[in-house]
Amino acid sequence: MPSQPIKLYYLPPSPPCRAVMMTARAVGIEFDLVLTNIMEGQHKMPEFSKMNPQHTIPTMDDNGFILWESRAILGYLVNTYGRDDSLYPKNPRLRALVDQRLNFDLGTLYKRYMDLYMPILFKSEAYSDEAAEKLNEALGWLNSMLEGHAFVAGDNLTIADISIVVTLTNLEALGFDYSAHDNVVKWFDRTKKTLEPYGYAEIDQAGAQKLASFIKKD
Repeated sequence: MPSQPIKLYYLPPSPPCRAVMMTARAVGIEFDLVLTNIMEGQHKMPEFSKMNPQHTIPTMDDNGFILWESRAILGYLVNTYGRDDSLYPKNPRLRALVDQRLNFDLGTLYKRYMDLYMPILFKSEAYSDEAAEKLNEALGWLNSMLEGHAFVAGDNLTIADISIVVTLTNLEALGFDYSAHDNVVKWFDRTKKTLEPYGYAEIDQAGAQKLASFIKKD
């Protein structure tokens, strides 16, 4: 366990922050949470900029070791504080699958979610059917990855599931129809139940509902 509490600069509705917080619970550590409201520009204050010049959350400070990018933080937490490697296997091939799913999330699935909903949230633009179709295409790829597997990188929960589940939780809160993807539906239900001891409802669902309220009220 860390010699001093790990600081996490975060905002509750942020999907990447939610993934990091659930992973910490799964690993068995508690954060010293530092609320950082990006809507009010707190991520651009001089002290934060010195720590993270990209001005992004989540940002972690583990006794002077600064790290941002949520997927990197997930791996670090398991590598450093995990009781075992089940969430992020050390076996090269198993880890490569987890890394591939994390990269798919970052570069494709989560990106397409952002392409659809962030213009609505930050620019008050109209819902884009084209962007929605692109997101649905990515969900189809995820559906194929899940064929014959309980979780996204095999038969047990990994940090790839924790990263990807926040996107599905957002889609559920926003009313996006993903019901055509049967494997995704079953995986989502399974993963929610698996993560419930690690704050799924309190952290992920509550954060997604808050984020959805920002979009729906406009």
